[in-house]
Amino acid sequence: MGERDREREEFLRVARLAKDATATLAPLPRAAKDAALHAIADGLTAAAPEIVKANAGDVARAREAGVAEHMIDRLSLSAERIAAIAEAVRKVAALPDPVGETVRGSVLPNGLELRQIRVPLGVVGIIYEGRPNVTVDAAALCLKSGNAVLLRGSSSAIDSNTMLVRVMQDALAGTAVPQEAVQLVPGTSRDSAKHLMRARGLVDVLIPRGGASLINSVVEESTVPVIETGVGNCAVYVDAWADLDMAVDIAVNAKTQRPSVCNAAETLLVHAGIAEAFLPRVLDALRAKGVTVHGDERVLACARQHGHDGVVPATEDDWYAEYLSLDIAARVVDSLDEAVAHIRTYGSGHTEAIVTSSQREARRFVAAVDSAAVMVNASTRFTDGEEFGFGAEIGISTQKLHARGPMGLPELTSTKYVVTGEGHLKGQTPPAS
Repeated sequence: MGERDREREEFLRVARLAKDATATLAPLPRAAKDAALHAIADGLTAAAPEIVKANAGDVARAREAGVAEHMIDRLSLSAERIAAIAEAVRKVAALPDPVGETVRGSVLPNGLELRQIRVPLGVVGIIYEGRPNVTVDAAALCLKSGNAVLLRGSSSAIDSNTMLVRVMQDALAGTAVPQEAVQLVPGTSRDSAKHLMRARGLVDVLIPRGGASLINSVVEESTVPVIETGVGNCAVYVDAWADLDMAVDIAVNAKTQRPSVCNAAETLLVHAGIAEAFLPRVLDALRAKGVTVHGDERVLACARQHGHDGVVPATEDDWYAEYLSLDIAARVVDSLDEAVAHIRTYGSGHTEAIVTSSQREARRFVAAVDSAAVMVNASTRFTDGEEFGFGAEIGISTQKLHARGPMGLPELTSTKYVVTGEGHLKGQTPPAS
């Protein structure tokens, strides 16, 4: 048996273990799942020195490979970060359990009682890049919602992820939740990811978390149903009726508060009616934060007129760009309709914002923009499970089936119908009550 065959057999082994674990996990009451999550949090805290040691190997290899420092920061774990991860697990335990919740219900004319209730999805596969905190976050959310999880992180975090999964499995040993409900996909090759993507029948849904290339690869190659997440070419549109002070603050916050995340703004659209007054101010504010503006001809003309540096010509690719850096594409538009057309052409369906004092224009924008979240006079940075009051999220979905926007615990469930009768038979008169 060759290496590829052995890797596939090992994947199938752990996938079957996860699938089998769902039979025990799915019907567990909230108290049992919460106790397991607290055991995981305690286990992470106790094993912090071992986790940090394992992580140091990943970080050292990343530095040797010349990985950018901001990526190394996302990879790195410390005792403080592990404590924060453990606290996040405890917060998940405190959230309401969606399993068994009645979505809708009624009594039919024939007397049958109909209820649609939430049930776990089953086995959830997660493919993600070099952020070991996702290993724990995803596992906690899946367990709380009654799902087993198959975790496939990047090779850059393999030592960290292996240790984290081992700690979580050890913690589960003393609980009602099966250890097998949390599994790390074996191997670091491209084939190991393909095994997960093509495990239809063993894996119920696949969630990719990462950049555009990862998400596109999973969507195009997977035979398992995929929930797309994450790619965020988010736009801020400053309307002709905008409060300029508010507009400057929102544009700067949306771009610079944390530029490397999917809900950071990548595009600034400015109505021509206020461009002359607004652009010099926002260009100054963005330059002060170190932002490079990729401007269209009208933005460039304004920059030249007012002696602003830090503005470069925008290309067609800039309108599509998810920079994840201190860059933003800026364009002057002649109407709200032109702004919406730009967003529909170039946007990723994540989050868009309008800054305006006109309720009419705000309503038009909200109705016309086809994105998972639309902000009115607020930063795009608020599209987040915790900010929305969901407590946590598995990712931000930009597709339209089942889940859209920040995915909390309810989005990690499906539903089933429960029909209760009193001897009802199809085609016969219902029994008398």
